[in-house]
Amino acid sequence: MLELNLEIALTALIAFIAVAIMIPLCRKIARKIGLTDAPDIKSGGRKDHIGHIPLIGGLVIIPIFIIASLIYNQSLTYNWPLHTALIILLAVGAADDKGDLHFWIKFGLQFVAAILIVIPGGAQLHSLGNLFGLGELNLGIIALPFSVIAVVLLINAINLMDGLDGLAGGTSFIILGWLLTAGIMGTNTAFAPSITILMATLLGFLIYNMRNPWRRKASVFLGDAGSMCLGLLIGWYAIHLSSAPSHAIEPMVVAWILAIPIWDECAQFYRRVCEGRHPFSADRGHFHHHFIEVGHTPARAVTIILCVVFLCGDLGVIGHKLGVPLPILTFLWIGGILAHMAISKNTERYKTLIGKFNI
Repeated sequence: MLELNLEIALTALIAFIAVAIMIPLCRKIARKIGLTDAPDIKSGGRKDHIGHIPLIGGLVIIPIFIIASLIYNQSLTYNWPLHTALIILLAVGAADDKGDLHFWIKFGLQFVAAILIVIPGGAQLHSLGNLFGLGELNLGIIALPFSVIAVVLLINAINLMDGLDGLAGGTSFIILGWLLTAGIMGTNTAFAPSITILMATLLGFLIYNMRNPWRRKASVFLGDAGSMCLGLLIGWYAIHLSSAPSHAIEPMVVAWILAIPIWDECAQFYRRVCEGRHPFSADRGHFHHHFIEVGHTPARAVTIILCVVFLCGDLGVIGHKLGVPLPILTFLWIGGILAHMAISKNTERYKTLIGKFNI
């Protein structure tokens, strides 16, 4: 066991160092080929960063994660459905970052990637657990389409969180940390090496992406390639850990770990549809935008939201471990998403609420 832990730690360390070294090199290439994100604040858009920022975070993180995973498992066929799906999303994301790929093409290929990990990859959720205290809620014949749709929603949920320096990467890091913790607590360590390696690559990226006293702004972004791949990976781990034969984590506990990305995605879709707009149309009505518009700095806004993400995971994982009944966790979660949707319907409500409590 000690040798195994040392091997995981060494692989993760190498992956971290590889990302930290490759990002500055790839950043120069990205600028030369025009793979950068330009601000559009002058035209009233939602991008208000300064300068052209390279969109190569995901194009560094994901290949290094795949290579490190293959080296650790010493098999070129290890998790081929997952790795194939990741390569598809990398290509789709890079194409979209470079030239705004048509929405339906991007959405369709997200479904292809999701189907790959659900059917040949086996990431299938057949039960939602004892959500309401009335027995197992089995999905039956809708298990496969439910799993595919859940993965696609997660891909887009993480993608929609990528609006402030360090937010999508930091959120993903915390979610992965809770999935790792819950899996170990549920005596399932099968995915621990893979999650650890992914967290290490994310940490190497966050050095350049998250604001801190030594870095005033991000020098690199995830890009659609990175955020979509992280959403897919989170879906892969979440479903495998919460479904048979593993069932290391209750599905409702996973829902709490993923609460903030899911709640905000549903709230934005609901608000946009109520306004008569396309649910995927871009705007400045996200949870993180409210903090900026009431005067918080991006660094402070990200810190607050990451704390909320952590606390939601804590409520699910530790709350369940301490014996909080699943029906209570279920009704609290439903109440949370309904409240978020209701308040988000009018963006001024959230700004007033945040300002009132001086969050």
